[in-house]
Amino acid sequence: MKYTNAKKILPEKLIIEIQQYVQGETIYIPKPEKEYNRWGSIRSISGGREWLDHRNAAIRLAFKNNSSMEQLAAEYFLSIETIKRIVYSNSED
Repeated sequence: MKYTNAKKILPEKLIIEIQQYVQGETIYIPKPEKEYNRWGSIRSISGGREWLDHRNAAIRLAFKNNSSMEQLAAEYFLSIETIKRIVYSNSED
């Protein structure tokens, strides 16, 4: 979390108002809810969703090509239940 001195960014009148509630402490001011990106959303920059989509598509293809759930679980370090969820989901990643 980044620390910024309020005197550098807030008007003095607002600082005086905030001081009625808290003084000399670090407070967190969250973004407006509309600014949050859901995990895996298009605006997400980590690439995690794309990686999982690619992995899941590879698992589905391997299953269609006669790899067993046990083989896939061992290969991808996942539980058999997770492999079942991936294989039987309706998603076409």
